[in-house]
Amino acid sequence: MPTFAAIDIGSNSCRLKIASVQMHRLKTLHEDREVTRLGESVFQTGVISPEAMAATIRALRRFHKAVQQHVVDKVRVVATSAMRDARNADAFTEWVKSATGWDVEVISGLEEGRLIHLGVVTHEVGARGKCLLIDLGGGSCEVTLSDGGRIKSMVSLPLGAVRLQEQFLQVDPPAKADVARLKQFIERELRRAEKKLGVPRVGLVVATSGTAAALAEASGHVRKGPIGKKSLAKKRVERVGALTADTPDVRKLAERLTKMTNAEREAVPGIGPRRSEIIIGGALVYANLLDRMGLKGFRYSPLGLRDGMLAQMLGEVDLRASVHQKIESERWAGVLEVCRRYGIELRNVEPVRAHVVQLFDALAGVHSLPEEYRLWLEAAAMMHDVGKFMNHQGHYRHTQYIIANSEIFGFSPGQRAIVSAISRYLGKTRPEAMDRVMRSVPLEEHGHVMQAVVLLRLAVALNQDRASAVVQMRPHVYPKRVLMELVPGRGGAELEAWAVKKEAGYFREVFRRELFVEVA
Repeated sequence: MPTFAAIDIGSNSCRLKIASVQMHRLKTLHEDREVTRLGESVFQTGVISPEAMAATIRALRRFHKAVQQHVVDKVRVVATSAMRDARNADAFTEWVKSATGWDVEVISGLEEGRLIHLGVVTHEVGARGKCLLIDLGGGSCEVTLSDGGRIKSMVSLPLGAVRLQEQFLQVDPPAKADVARLKQFIERELRRAEKKLGVPRVGLVVATSGTAAALAEASGHVRKGPIGKKSLAKKRVERVGALTADTPDVRKLAERLTKMTNAEREAVPGIGPRRSEIIIGGALVYANLLDRMGLKGFRYSPLGLRDGMLAQMLGEVDLRASVHQKIESERWAGVLEVCRRYGIELRNVEPVRAHVVQLFDALAGVHSLPEEYRLWLEAAAMMHDVGKFMNHQGHYRHTQYIIANSEIFGFSPGQRAIVSAISRYLGKTRPEAMDRVMRSVPLEEHGHVMQAVVLLRLAVALNQDRASAVVQMRPHVYPKRVLMELVPGRGGAELEAWAVKKEAGYFREVFRRELFVEVA
């Protein structure tokens, strides 16, 4: 069975998780983590420092050895907030490529939240009801409202622990004025989250990442007496079941941490030397968020981004895995959301989708498209008219831009590039390798995109007269030709036959077969 590796290049640390597929489930084989503070300089200067780059490359080289030792079949490397903000991100990705051979995928905050949600709900049964997920990393904080294992709403905020430390807290212990400014900034961002999420009524709050783990351990000691370096240094951390934290304890802890020196914070059980340097901002975010949304507390989960990446890889190769259906459902919900946002009438595009699927299946012996192109074609068929929201003139260009730059849950930037390219060439323009659009598509996918474009053009041609009943189609494949028999609807099929015949030349160019049309 295949073995996967997920690498998360975060703003505070790099993480590796390797897992194999066994009985349609993932079994963890190896984990590693290194604090590299990639975002430390980014949040001050806008660029990744050479020192942070070098530290991250050293960690990635160690991860590379582990990947080789476990004979991993597929590696996915993603970077988050620091790389989204860094002006020299491209230079770092090139260094990673030369050192390891890996391509780094810089994902958006919402995609980061989606993958974290996928990792949590895949492995934690309790999180499949109505719950709120909070992931506060080094550069950003993703808050997700989930119900029945599906994302209802999500917001990504610039409230990462490293970011807040570098932007607001420059002296130790923090100055009162700096803490006040930090609190004002947190309040402003949480008001934005409240507009998106409202006041969620949930029975469970799940928090992930190192800040949540540290707060869960440390807040348990708040109620045991006064916090001080000596008293807390003597206490033992007791782990019984899941780590949890109550809102009043988190609030008390956050206020006390702002008055401590780094040495005092370091002595707090659960925080430790590296976390103590960045804990204040994260603690204040949790305290304010829990208070503002009327939440009683949270439960810490060790799951995170890398678990969602592994679940995604499992779902894409194992059609019998339970996560496969979830991913497909999530992707389709994302497509429908784009259609809704841009005023697409589903009854107009659904026949195009049905025809392109029929063509994909009936012409399997003609094209060489991988199975995942069925979904890419369905998505392109549903969204091929979204550009008309901007302007009917040249709307295919607008369609391509919207799809490529929209946040569509379940679609990576590379997959959106493919879907957007398929949607782009439905007018007079044909795909060329040096086109700006095609340059964003991997070279090995160019031939597939060209074939997919032909199939979608045929599906669009079959839906010329939307006022009449949909034309039925019966494709017949022969060694050197394809015959498309059209069964007229109430309004006939002459217009559709004419439109399909216009595609015969391009069909011959791409598939090396003649295309004939008959009206039954």
